Amino acid sequence: MQIQINTDNNIAGREDVVRFVEGVLESKLGAVSSAITRIEVHLQDTNAEKSGPDDKRCVVEVRLENRQPLSATNTAATIQSAVTGAVDKMRNVLDTELGKQRARR
Repeated sequence: MQIQINTDNNIAGREDVVRFVEGVLESKLGAVSSAITRIEVHLQDTNAEKSGPDDKRCVVEVRLENRQPLSATNTAATIQSAVTGAVDKMRNVLDTELGKQRARR
């Protein structure tokens, strides 16, 4: 499973953010990692220097073998909350998709 993390120029502490994102992905998607070929995470601070509610955005895109990419998006007040929410949503999407795939067999 390959992981790629993209951030905009307004995200501070890139190394810490990358470690946090990788940890969340491993802990929440580790059980289904054998079906995943690639994960792309896009982080954005939509208001730049200004703070506000839900101004951090995380998009998680997962590519499964021989399938179309799946994505989940979450916005929150902090990067950590945005990442956790998006990965939780992606876990639900993957559970549904992989469950459908198992049901067809």
